[in-house]
Amino acid sequence: MGLAIPWSFTLAIVDGYSVLVKCPIRQPGILLIIVLGDWVLSTLILAAACSTASVVDLLIHSDGFHCPPKICSRYQISAAMAFLSWFLSMASSLFNLWLLPSL
Repeated sequence: MGLAIPWSFTLAIVDGYSVLVKCPIRQPGILLIIVLGDWVLSTLILAAACSTASVVDLLIHSDGFHCPPKICSRYQISAAMAFLSWFLSMASSLFNLWLLPSL
């Protein structure tokens, strides 16, 4: 998840610059790099979400000695947010993949 913030920030800067100079990114090579980066990041986010969910499940089913209820609920919210992040990242990469042939 540490890669998601720099990647998204870099894409936001590039998008902001293209809007500022009123020149959209229409080069297939640059868009291909963005699509590949989004796919790799989506895969890594899915792996992080799955591992978080498995750790939460392990902590909950370990007779409650390792995880107080308040802490376990925070872990569950964290896992849910990780899956939401993956869903939004995958939607972004699919949208970019859809834009690639239109160039």
